[in-house]
Amino acid sequence: MLASIGILLIVFVIISIEVPALVKNGTKQELRVFWVLLAIGTSLGIALGFKIDIPNPLDWIAAVYKPVSSLISRLLQ
Repeated sequence: MLASIGILLIVFVIISIEVPALVKNGTKQELRVFWVLLAIGTSLGIALGFKIDIPNPLDWIAAVYKPVSSLISRLLQ
C-alpha cells in the first residue's frame, strides 16, 4: 500500500511538471500520448507494488518462436 502511495505521489509530481508545458504549447496529440503512457506506467508500477506477477513480453515471443525453433532443431540433427 505504501508503494502505491509513493508511486501516485511521483505521478502527481510528473503531471505538475509536464502537463502545463504541453498545454501551453498546444500539443494535444502529445498530451494524449503522455496520458496513455503515464496511465500504463502507473498501473504497472502499482501492480508491481502489490507484488502481482506481470508477464514478461519476452515470454510471449519465446512461446511464438518455440515451435519454429524445435522444427529447425529437428531438421538439423
